[in-house]
Amino acid sequence: MSIPGLLQIGLFVVILFLITKPVGLHLWHVFSGERTFLTSILGPLESAIYRVTGVQPDMEQGWKGYTFAMLLFSVVGALVTYAILRLQNVLPFNPQGLDGVSPDLAFNTAVSFTTNTNWQSYTPETTMSYFSEMSALAFHNWVSAATGIAIAVALVRGLTRRSASSIGNFWVDVVRCTLYVLLPMVFFYTLFLIWQGVPQNLNDYTAATTLEGATQTIAQGPVASQEAIKMLGTNGGGFFNANSAHPFENPTPLSNFLEMLSIFTIGSGLTYMFGKFAGDTRQGWAIWGAMLILFLAGVVVVLPVEQNGNPLLTQLGVDQSLSNLQTGGNFEGKEMRFGQSATALFVVVTTDASCGAINAMHDSLMPIAGMIPMLNIQLGEIIFGGVGAGLYGMLMFAIIAVFIAGLMVGRTPEFLGKKIESFEMKMAMLAALVLAGDILLFTAASSVGDWGTATTNNPGPHGFSEILYAFTSATGNNGSAFAGLGANTPYYNTTLGLAMLIGRFLMIVPLLAIAGSMVRKRRVPVSLGTFPTYGPLWSGLLIGTILIVGALTYFPALALGPIVEQLLLNAGHILS
Repeated sequence: MSIPGLLQIGLFVVILFLITKPVGLHLWHVFSGERTFLTSILGPLESAIYRVTGVQPDMEQGWKGYTFAMLLFSVVGALVTYAILRLQNVLPFNPQGLDGVSPDLAFNTAVSFTTNTNWQSYTPETTMSYFSEMSALAFHNWVSAATGIAIAVALVRGLTRRSASSIGNFWVDVVRCTLYVLLPMVFFYTLFLIWQGVPQNLNDYTAATTLEGATQTIAQGPVASQEAIKMLGTNGGGFFNANSAHPFENPTPLSNFLEMLSIFTIGSGLTYMFGKFAGDTRQGWAIWGAMLILFLAGVVVVLPVEQNGNPLLTQLGVDQSLSNLQTGGNFEGKEMRFGQSATALFVVVTTDASCGAINAMHDSLMPIAGMIPMLNIQLGEIIFGGVGAGLYGMLMFAIIAVFIAGLMVGRTPEFLGKKIESFEMKMAMLAALVLAGDILLFTAASSVGDWGTATTNNPGPHGFSEILYAFTSATGNNGSAFAGLGANTPYYNTTLGLAMLIGRFLMIVPLLAIAGSMVRKRRVPVSLGTFPTYGPLWSGLLIGTILIVGALTYFPALALGPIVEQLLLNAGHILS
């Protein structure tokens, strides 16, 4: 790896480490119901929201009530969004006179933003009006992020509370998250982006004359505020089709670095918050350390592979003029303002978290480099992860890991002083199997007929990778695309929408059931047979569990796509 690449990665890790504790402390104060430095400013607004909505903040919910509230909120939000998209041609703030969105695309988009996926089967600047962007899509950027964080907090309460019957109040958690966590961060982040050159207006699109005399339409709009919540909330949906490769979304190297950091900010802080709730911050740092190692492993693969370039263009016997095309590595599909190091880091960051923002086309990565973001999502995006989703996904693997540890020592497994029994294991495995089944079954069905293969841009293994990546991204609620699949068809809009729903809610419900079961249990005293869930040994077991489960589940599919494609390239062959 190059020296600039190593320095950038090192700086990123150091800053991430430094902000983890203060962000985590703030999250802990917010979700413990304590006063924060923002209470005097936002407290009256919080109280007013409860009065208007009829929420009783002191009344907590069991896991079933919490789950019902979350599902009801999500369903209503999706229906309202669907209606706005279908009727956008008669709604205000539509200076370009854009038509209403088609039924299948409106379904896909409403589900996508409700589930924090932000998969976009459309070109935003020619499909969505300002009203649709600000009222429907931006609304979900806020509340889907708050919902994910609320679910993580509810699971943490279930694991750490002693002999209780409730795991919090969904409505209170969402309101407090929005007001005290997302709002102040997004406010200052928006100002930073405006300073860097990101537009924030409601102007008509600008018609410009190019040097060649042609007319070019330059889209703009309320970009900065959308970009801020898109990154901090790990939503990922771009205001423009080029997403974070577009200079209006990501104008400078500084904005690019901060956008990557902001994707991890809340997810990293949640690990420290978990340690505070557990009464032992070592618990949180152990999970943070496991996440960091998995993150660095992905970067260590992607960056060298991209810097080495395409072996077909550099091997002996290839014309020297072609060899020069790969001098300095593979630049295909990359934004030249950022280069390979910043691109490789962005690729790994955005797929470690369920963000989906991109500053390069993943379809243009070398096969093995393209496999890493795919695998990151398939593991559940638990490497810092989406806001909330990363922590509750990692805690699912923690439950599986302590079960394995319990088998090793011949004792009933324990986590945070509570016994992990058959119900918790069934729910954890159900959540894991839901993700795998959703990805693999939809991919298989789409790979055997024209309904799925007709819109792939490449044959053979790469075309299969495009399909596999699409359902991986949808199920993992990531939203990034390989960019080689024509997904704006009734078939893909419908099936990807279903994959998003399954990947979001059929994972959350079992985990909330675990929270409801664990919250009622008493803590058992620590004994010689208790496996400590902190320190390097625990982090290593957790990493091993994640990789073994991932390898056993997804290796056959990956072997049919990026692995065989890389082997063909190394052997000097391509499929045409």
